[in-house]
Amino acid sequence: MSNVFSFTGTIGRDAEVRSTPSGQTVLNVTVANNIGFGDRQQTLWVRVALWGKRAEGSFPSYLKKGQQVFVSGELTQREYQANDGTTRTSLELNANIIDLVGGKRNDQNAPMQQQQTQQQPQAQQNYQQPAQQNQQTQQQGFGANDTYDDVPF
Repeated sequence: MSNVFSFTGTIGRDAEVRSTPSGQTVLNVTVANNIGFGDRQQTLWVRVALWGKRAEGSFPSYLKKGQQVFVSGELTQREYQANDGTTRTSLELNANIIDLVGGKRNDQNAPMQQQQTQQQPQAQQNYQQPAQQNQQTQQQGFGANDTYDDVPF
């Protein structure tokens, strides 16, 4: 592949999965990327397609509107006739990589935010007493304070 385009952007609408008549699965999603700065800032919309087994399974359920993603693949430009007769151009990317980058910005994460808010006073208390915590860690051993079991990667 000689034409590689990589960028980070925000999903504009939920991912759609469909199958071609030949039985191949394709995932389609539209990703927005802001380019420029100040008064000259523009939003670049790119249609992204992910083909084959990578488009199947539970991955599409994570690609929701507002989710930040990193996308890399082969970029193509397509011209088409709009309903009003004008010629328009769209950017399409056959993705090799789609990675989730940031947190999703919607109300479905509200329970997680409540948990974080409830745990915050305890975390502040731990920061206020670092010497005590270090002594406890040394006494209990290396893995005693391992709280990274919930990390998704």
